[in-house]
Amino acid sequence: MPKIAVKTKKLAVVVSVFIAVALSIAGFLVLGVGAVDDLVFAGFVIAAAPYAVLDYIDYKWRKSVDAQLPELFRSIVQAQDTGMTLPQALETASKREYGPLTGELKKMTNQISWGASFEESLLSFGKRVGTVLTLRTVPMIIEASRSGGHVEKVFDPMGKFIQTTLLLEKERKNQTKPYIAIIYIALFVFLFTIAILFKTFFTGVDGLSLFSTSEDNLFNIKQTFLHLTLIQGFFGGLVAGKMGEGHISSGVKHSILMMLMGYLTIRFFL
Repeated sequence: MPKIAVKTKKLAVVVSVFIAVALSIAGFLVLGVGAVDDLVFAGFVIAAAPYAVLDYIDYKWRKSVDAQLPELFRSIVQAQDTGMTLPQALETASKREYGPLTGELKKMTNQISWGASFEESLLSFGKRVGTVLTLRTVPMIIEASRSGGHVEKVFDPMGKFIQTTLLLEKERKNQTKPYIAIIYIALFVFLFTIAILFKTFFTGVDGLSLFSTSEDNLFNIKQTFLHLTLIQGFFGGLVAGKMGEGHISSGVKHSILMMLMGYLTIRFFL
C-alpha cells in the first residue's frame, strides 16, 4: 500500500465535505424537511468515508515500514562486519527488498550520490517516513555515524529494541480485540432491544399500534432511536479506534460501519 501524505488527507477531507454539503442541500431542496435525518447521515458518510479509507491505507503502510526496520538493521550490521562504512552499508541494503521501505532507502542513497551529506539525507528520510520508530532511530543513527568506530554495537540492540516493541504492540492489539468486540456487541444488543420493543411493545399481533400510539408518534419514536443509535455508533467507533490502533482518528472507519449497521436496521427492519 502507498504512503498517503498529510496534504492528500486534508484535500480529500475538503473535497468530500464540499460534495457532502452540496448533495445534502440539493436533497433537502428536493425532498424537503422530512428527509433531513437521512440527508445528514448520508452527508456524514460521504464526508468521512474517503478520510477513513486513506487513513487506513496510510496506517498499513506505516506498520509495514516499521516491520521491516529490524531486518534492515541486521543487514547494516552484516555489511559493517565486512568493513563497509555506514553510507556504503545503507546503499547495499537499498538493493534488497524491504517492502515500502526499499523505495525510501533508494531515495536516500540517490540524495547522497547527488552531493547531499549523510546526515541530511537521513533526516530527510525520517521526515518522509514519519513513523514513531523511524523518528526515534534516525537521531541514534546520526550519533552513531558521528562517533565512528563499532557502529554495529548501536544497530544490533536497536534492531532488537524495535522487534520487541513490535511484538509488544502486536500483543497489545490481541488483548484489546475482545474489548473492541464488546463495543460491537453492545450496539447489536441495543438494536435487538429496539427491535423487540417495536415488534412487541409498540405493535400488537394484528399489526396495530398498542396504547393508542399514533403513526406520527411511532415515527417520532423511531427517529429518536435512530438518533441514539447513530450517536452510540459514532462514539463507540472512536473508542474502538483508540483502543485498537492508538488513535481516535483510526476509529472513523469503525464509526461509519457501526452507524451504517444501525441506520439500515432501523430504516429497513423496523
